[in-house]
Amino acid sequence: MVGPLRPQFVLFGSSIVQFSYSNQGWGAILADLYARKADVVLRGYSGWNSRRALQVLDQVFPKDAAVQPSLVIVYFGGNDSMHPHPSGLGPHVPLPEYVENMKKIAVHLKGLSEQTRVIFLSAPPINEAQIRETLRDGIHLSSEGSKVVVKEILKVLEEAEWEPNLHWKSMPCEFDDDSPNNPVSPVGKTTLRVADINLHREIEWD
Repeated sequence: MVGPLRPQFVLFGSSIVQFSYSNQGWGAILADLYARKADVVLRGYSGWNSRRALQVLDQVFPKDAAVQPSLVIVYFGGNDSMHPHPSGLGPHVPLPEYVENMKKIAVHLKGLSEQTRVIFLSAPPINEAQIRETLRDGIHLSSEGSKVVVKEILKVLEEAEWEPNLHWKSMPCEFDDDSPNNPVSPVGKTTLRVADINLHREIEWD
């Protein structure tokens, strides 16, 4: 483990989580927004359903861990909702069981610590036209779809009455103190507070 210790945000789910660092995905966007503020940890498992997630929940989120996440963002459901296979194999999970599985996941995560917050993502709509026209699956997110997800996550974080607030603009920046080793300002007599320079984030996500 490297330090200093930062708040930990864990993305936990199936392929929509595993692929969230690809193609300008929502996980990569969050990691960029929270640079020097929180560590965004990817725990995505392509093909998994809520039943499989329950089997490893204690391994991914041990209750006796020295450090518990400040935020967990959870997504399961797309694989659970696939049509059942005649063999009985495959990822399909009946809806009542899926609901119970997600409740158990929520209870476990909320029990990690008093400061652990949880956000559940719902399954995105399926683009049936894309499936017919391009043979792509129609459910995994494009870069534009990922932006929608990030905006909704940020909206929740901004409006939630959580202490501390977990919105990226409200969190302190690591090593944000001024230093004579920083780049020199245009006037030539002071240095720039480089930790505050985040113009690309301000333009996109303000």
